[in-house]
Amino acid sequence: MKLNKKFLVGVLAIGTWFNLTTQAQVNQVPTGYFQFPIMPGKQNFLSGSMGEIRPNHFHGGIDIKTNQMIGLPVYAAADGYISRIEVSSYGYGNMIYLTHPNGLVTTYAHLEKFIPPVADYVLQKHYQQESFELRLGFPKDQFVFKKGDIIAYSGNTGGSGGPHLHFEVRDAQNNLQNPLKYGFSEIQDNIAPTISAIAIKTLSIDGRINNRFGRYEFSPVKQGTNFTLPDTVSVHGLIGLEFQAYDQFTGALNKNGVQQVEVLVDGQPFYSHVIDGVPFDYTKQVNWHINYEFYKTSGRNFQKCYVDDGNKLPLYNAGTTKGKLRVLPGEKRRISMLFKDSYNNTTTLEFMVKGEKPIYFATRNPAIKKTALSYEVAENILKVIATDTAKIAKNIQLYVGKIRYDLIPSYTQDSYTVYLYDLRGGLPDSMALNRVSRRFNFQQVIPSGTDYSFATRNMNIIFQKESLYDTLYIDTNMENGVYTINNPTTPVFQPLKVTLKGPAGSFDKSKTHVYYMGWGKSRGFTGGVWEGENITFLARNFGKYRILSDIKPPTLKLVSKSPMEVRLKYADDLSGIASFRAELNGKFLLLKQEHKEALLYSERLDKTQPLSGELVVRLKDAAGNETVFRTQL
Repeated sequence: MKLNKKFLVGVLAIGTWFNLTTQAQVNQVPTGYFQFPIMPGKQNFLSGSMGEIRPNHFHGGIDIKTNQMIGLPVYAAADGYISRIEVSSYGYGNMIYLTHPNGLVTTYAHLEKFIPPVADYVLQKHYQQESFELRLGFPKDQFVFKKGDIIAYSGNTGGSGGPHLHFEVRDAQNNLQNPLKYGFSEIQDNIAPTISAIAIKTLSIDGRINNRFGRYEFSPVKQGTNFTLPDTVSVHGLIGLEFQAYDQFTGALNKNGVQQVEVLVDGQPFYSHVIDGVPFDYTKQVNWHINYEFYKTSGRNFQKCYVDDGNKLPLYNAGTTKGKLRVLPGEKRRISMLFKDSYNNTTTLEFMVKGEKPIYFATRNPAIKKTALSYEVAENILKVIATDTAKIAKNIQLYVGKIRYDLIPSYTQDSYTVYLYDLRGGLPDSMALNRVSRRFNFQQVIPSGTDYSFATRNMNIIFQKESLYDTLYIDTNMENGVYTINNPTTPVFQPLKVTLKGPAGSFDKSKTHVYYMGWGKSRGFTGGVWEGENITFLARNFGKYRILSDIKPPTLKLVSKSPMEVRLKYADDLSGIASFRAELNGKFLLLKQEHKEALLYSERLDKTQPLSGELVVRLKDAAGNETVFRTQL
């Protein structure tokens, strides 16, 4: 690294630092412009590739393995300057943003440490701001690097699950680019993707797959280097394709994501997506790119090959059909699906679908002896499932206000009869069959794409314009202290503003907040602000919430102390750690946090001065409970 202006002058002769990078400019970046950022010139291996499906986001770059080691030199991928640094115990951990003359930005995350001139400056900022968490911006001439200069050392900081370097390329609009398209010989890949499963989903009330409504999976069979489905699939109406697949790099056993897919119908392009150029602010829309409901209930990720309403990602080429295929009776359609990785290794799946008119059929199971009613909602379609011992399936009485509808059966499978109703025809109150009735709790239709307010006697919900991806049939409840807002299998994009009516009785409101119940026994602190008897918070998920009091302070335990360093372990049983501060003889002492180990450890500003005197550490949880730890050094 050279801290002078000669390189800067050369750069300015080429063009300004702040060029707005267009996609054309990105595509014109020559091979070799970027150097591989770690162990250059040697074969490297990835633990994560661009566009992999992660919880609530697309993976925005590549994860480069570091042989389970920390402290490997990290090199500037091209000439540039540090424009931003972030320090956190979560997310990216220690992270550098390097801006290049063409407007592209490379980022380097989970770093163990920065090189000395940068590290010294960052340490000064820790003490000036008296904070471990930092977000720093830099002028273009403060830390200037040439391609191949060491800028940092690899680590395992932040949300990292093990030592590696997370490396990204972003354009000037903060869109995440695929680093592998810039040509790195260090990563080798001659293995085509593998297809694990295919799903076909009905997308209209007349949709059928093998004469049934819903979503059905198929197992591809490998023939040579490609795949097929052994049987023609009977379909009708509007259908959509989904897939589960993975890719592997040469010499690596771990499974990575598939970045590209193309769908052809009768040999003609019908749909494609490439997970590249993902807008950083919209990466959470991965929850609408995948079948989110199936993921939340099964843990398996299926990417859609159709574009649902509300999906604003610029990844698709789907035309006016949006990748939704309508098949009429008598039609035969040949479907080809091409799966590609970043090196254009391609796997093809081909199969046939045949249009067949839906007909009622019955396959009865005599073990069913008791009438029962259940239901589920698939977009705008109410699917009612009834068990009945009658030889001929009966109509179900559906009540919408004062109007009664007789729903005719669509088909009977193992004595479970399926009935379908379009909720756009009016929200039903109840249904009945054989003197067995069940009430619905549909309360209102909430449109997407607009600000909207909904209220009951227990809660008030304000939807932002981008809270919902699609129309919501809202269903809320409050029972035994649990507030339920629809189902957690429906994703939320922008948070909802929710106000809950608080519980009766006396309690300390300053220690009482809203918690998201999640799955199983998990409880996540959500917070909230009290106003009178009501508490208002931002909900980022549908599901169950509770108002709980946390009056127990966190704990802090000394692990070791010396004139060079102090190390402490912390714990909290409910709301979680919110802040910490250490003072030595009344002056700020930096404590760094490693949340994966629940560890705090000190770093001195002046390394020549030993730690000596009274150390006081204040630790607060999110509910405001404080622990004060004192020791003599």
